[in-house]
Amino acid sequence: MDKIVNLYGRLRDESPLPRLLFYIGLTIELLMVIVDKSNYSNPIEGYLFRVTFLLFAAKLLLTHYEWKEWALIVLLEGVGFISYRVTGKNDIIRIVTFVAACRGIPLRQMLKYTFYVTFAGCMAIVALSVTGIYGDISLTQAYGHAPAETTIYIGEQEAAETRYTLGMGHPNALSCMFFMLAALGVYVWFERIKWYTYLFLMLLNVGVYLLTGSKTGMLITMVFLCGAFMMTCVKRLREMTVFYVCGLLVFLLCIAFSVDAAVCAQRVKDAQWNEFFVVNPMDNDHIVALGKIDRFISGRIVSLTNSENNDGMIHTWSAFSCENNMNYYFDMGWVKVFYRYGVIPGILYVLANLALLWRIYKKRDGCALVLFVMFAVYTVVEAHLISVYVGRNYLLMMMGAMARDQHPASSERFRGEKS
Repeated sequence: MDKIVNLYGRLRDESPLPRLLFYIGLTIELLMVIVDKSNYSNPIEGYLFRVTFLLFAAKLLLTHYEWKEWALIVLLEGVGFISYRVTGKNDIIRIVTFVAACRGIPLRQMLKYTFYVTFAGCMAIVALSVTGIYGDISLTQAYGHAPAETTIYIGEQEAAETRYTLGMGHPNALSCMFFMLAALGVYVWFERIKWYTYLFLMLLNVGVYLLTGSKTGMLITMVFLCGAFMMTCVKRLREMTVFYVCGLLVFLLCIAFSVDAAVCAQRVKDAQWNEFFVVNPMDNDHIVALGKIDRFISGRIVSLTNSENNDGMIHTWSAFSCENNMNYYFDMGWVKVFYRYGVIPGILYVLANLALLWRIYKKRDGCALVLFVMFAVYTVVEAHLISVYVGRNYLLMMMGAMARDQHPASSERFRGEKS
């Protein structure tokens, strides 16, 4: 028995096996993200999810945790098991295992590797598209930006337009991946970036907007770059508690707005209809304001009423969701958290985000604050981060690596990587 315990200790603390297992699993997950962004359908995706789960589970078992932390992991895995039994999907089990497996992996090293693999994959998709080898370079269709008065109420057909996808299936997907890579790259090399790098990224952002016409992606990227630039130029801002409090308030506002939208979507739709036909929304100022916001965000709120059962609205939420909620998609990410996974897992995910924000505050990580806030705002209108692909959500990696002070053996590696 002593030999087995000693062997386990050496494998856990001295061998490269835990890190190797983790990076093999992460590589597969990132490659699945890239394949998902292309026109190719992955026929073995389910099997790959099982492989990565086993790799991360093995890494988890070779990771040092205190007994209280093991208790929390077991509790969360139990929530994931309940979700699996109710919905038939093991997303939460995989996510909890992945986050727990991130312990001991230097954060910036992990994110740098993620950036390189994702960037290389995206460039490969673009190259195959522009050379005509694989994937469409553009997409011609109606993009739903015409006023509802002319398309839905009157019935006029919206004119089609051509926007560029560069192999990623949809212009919004191209804009989204640019934002994700820009945010990740700025965070990884934050201490080294000069003002002209921000200028270059801002010009690239304008170029991506001209290709895709995605206003949301352009605005989110612009605000992120401006926020990171401020943290770079005025370093004392990183130490000011007020900015972290503002970040918390913005995050809570994003959650509150999403819940409000799920409650009032049908009323917003009715008010817009009444306003057009009888020149009176016939509802209160709150609903009128939501209707104006809905027009600004391209009908995201009203889109929750597009199905027969108004999927996404709050009456379709339940404690642990249900099997029918696994295959219906819409853009509002925070609504999707509660609709797809259930109210209890949704609350736990919100609490995990709050715990991450607390760690960001304790570390006075100004760039992480900007990234966290902009991801929260982006998730109001887009569901990119709320996905079966753990390689999409960089916050999961941050949750695992920044959950608490590292174990002594790995803490030195973390500080060495950061420096």
